[in-house]
Amino acid sequence: MCDCCSEQKDIYLPEMATITKRRMLNGTELFMHLEMDSGKELEHAPGQFVELSIAGLGEAPISISSSPTQKGIELVVRNVGSLTRAIHKLEVGQKIGVRGPFGSLYPIEQAKGKDLVFICGGIGLVPQRSFIRYVLDNRKDYGKVTVLVGTKCYDMRLFREELALWSERRDMTLMETIDEAHDCWNGNVGVVTTLIPKVESDLPKSVVLVCGPPVMYKFVLMALAEAEVPADSIYVNLERRMKCGVGKCGHCQINGLYVCQDGPVFRWSDLALVPEAI
Repeated sequence: MCDCCSEQKDIYLPEMATITKRRMLNGTELFMHLEMDSGKELEHAPGQFVELSIAGLGEAPISISSSPTQKGIELVVRNVGSLTRAIHKLEVGQKIGVRGPFGSLYPIEQAKGKDLVFICGGIGLVPQRSFIRYVLDNRKDYGKVTVLVGTKCYDMRLFREELALWSERRDMTLMETIDEAHDCWNGNVGVVTTLIPKVESDLPKSVVLVCGPPVMYKFVLMALAEAEVPADSIYVNLERRMKCGVGKCGHCQINGLYVCQDGPVFRWSDLALVPEAI
């Protein structure tokens, strides 16, 4: 076998990584920072995901939450099954399998010079954070940056310390809301769509990026249509539909589209006429 072939990455074979940091963000979400055992950086771009695996238990697609401008990769894993329960038990210094990265990218180049509006519902902040941090590390390349974050309840809020830092920055606007009132919360109460009329950027001329639970998309897209945001300026993330990551299992197929290969980041104008896309 020639050298060029021997160096080609096997998309089916996980590489080992070491957990260098871990902490619970709330009652169900575990934050992890990983470094590849090969010593090389995992070359990824905002919007992509990896398959995390534990031998004998299986694997699951997980959003990359860190910017490629950072060292290592950051992930958030929700405790929802046997594999994720096992991942939650791993400690700093232990190993985990990583396959990828896979998937499409956020519009890094197309969005340059334009205002950006990120609409994040719950755990939808996790993949959006990758692009937000990339933009902040390349701030002069983009226009106004507005981040809308909606969470079901106060105790489920993610990246609280980081959101506090974003709220203090003068080169971006953060607006946050929770669905249910709480004694410790003095901010907006209501679903994330209640924040959209408060955006100061010119929405029809902005690039709008949306990620959140399935129920959120319908109402956010309706609100954006009322604000006259063109469909080709809206990007949605459909990572929730994925399984194998390489288009073999068919789990994420939507009328000929494979979310893991054609997505998970889609321009809304490409999905608007696809039945069952949202």
